[in-house]
Amino acid sequence: MAALPLEGEVHGAPRLLLRLEALLLGLLCVWLFHRSGASWWLFGSLILAPDLTMLGYLAGPRIGAALYNVGHTLVGPGLFAAVWLGTQNPLALAIGLIWGAHIAIDRALGYGLKYPSAFGDTHLGAIGKAGKA
Repeated sequence: MAALPLEGEVHGAPRLLLRLEALLLGLLCVWLFHRSGASWWLFGSLILAPDLTMLGYLAGPRIGAALYNVGHTLVGPGLFAAVWLGTQNPLALAIGLIWGAHIAIDRALGYGLKYPSAFGDTHLGAIGKAGKA
């Protein structure tokens, strides 16, 4: 039996387009990171850092979803890019690109922004056990 779609869930062609768009953004972030000359050790050390926001789920799904979503929107990477534009600080650029790559790769794989109902409820559809139901 198929799971019922969540209210606000994107499906069909728009879902595919959003995931392709994210894949291209992720590739662009990785390519720009390469062109920046920053250390790949830094990239490897920080690429999963945004997932630390999942620790918010220890306080429950509402707080968990809010914290996860803060760490998985392009606002943070955009702010780092703005800092780089204003200061030419290469570390700000590197962090913004790594963070942006993480978010984009997550979205390309189908991991969307979370709803407070459950960890597996995302704007790109259910993930985990709920997605297989």
